[in-house]
Amino acid sequence: MTTANSQALTERQKGLAACACLMAQGDLTRLEPAVRTALDNGVTINELKEAFSQLYAYTGFPRSLNALGVLGKVLENKQPNWQEGKPWKRPAEWDDAKKAYELGKKNQTQLSGRPFNYDFCPQDDYYLKAHLFGDIFAGDQLTAADREIVTVAALSGMEGVAPQLAAHKQGAVNMGNTQQLVDELCAWLCNEGYTLSTKWPKGEKNPYGKYFIGQSYLADVGGGLMRSAQSDASSSATSLKNVTFEPRCRNNWHVHHKQVQVLICVAGRGWYQEWGKEAVEMVPGTVIAVPAEVKHWHGAAKDSWFQHLTYHKDVQEGASNEWLEAVTDDVYDKLK
Repeated sequence: MTTANSQALTERQKGLAACACLMAQGDLTRLEPAVRTALDNGVTINELKEAFSQLYAYTGFPRSLNALGVLGKVLENKQPNWQEGKPWKRPAEWDDAKKAYELGKKNQTQLSGRPFNYDFCPQDDYYLKAHLFGDIFAGDQLTAADREIVTVAALSGMEGVAPQLAAHKQGAVNMGNTQQLVDELCAWLCNEGYTLSTKWPKGEKNPYGKYFIGQSYLADVGGGLMRSAQSDASSSATSLKNVTFEPRCRNNWHVHHKQVQVLICVAGRGWYQEWGKEAVEMVPGTVIAVPAEVKHWHGAAKDSWFQHLTYHKDVQEGASNEWLEAVTDDVYDKLK
């Protein structure tokens, strides 16, 4: 529920955030449909151009240019409801280095909440003020609040940038977003699987990868939690594992003989399907007990990472796993 002084994340903002996050990851396959969705939900063509251009300062020119290339490809089949947006115009600050620097200094002070001087490296201090917060922020396609949504989303999709992400989360509030909206943005990116923010370890590449389509990872997370699960069960249970699936990754059809498999979704979004039945969506908190002798598969959604814990219970003598045929694209692609 929102109040007069709060904000709720709009579909337009979600569109900007999804495109920024995928652009930062260099995930062009998922970026293409995300661009279409953003345009359908009110993001203009010129706003996306501005967002992808701004992010070169955070992700590098190659990913910026690749994202713009994806946008150009999508526009080859431009839909009537997609808006061009306000005409682009050259900022006056581009022709006056002093004005650009002063604008950047003002923007950086507002974003940081105090004057910011990076005396340790005067070069970067100048680039930040004159170029990033000056030249780039001088454009009028995006508001300062929108620019920080784009930046937070991009940094959320990158590794090794925790200090910058923390600074820009606060900066997003300083530039006009509410704390509630920033928190909602980060939670939405995680829950939709654009980022994989989770307390559970990703682990190493899955040694059972030959039974999967796509890349998965396996981590042994047994211990206290598993001992608790065993104490609550009427029969023995195996160790707790965490399986992480990249988007579109799924395991083959398989059967657990003489044992029940338990799946607990902890991050992202995925699917579980039994032979001859409709697929069941799995989101954080979903728990499924797979009966023994039932042919089934599980894996990630097309556009999301997916992470589930798994263990076996009611394990009988002679228990085993039987791996069967792959889940073909014609079956998997029917899932929405």
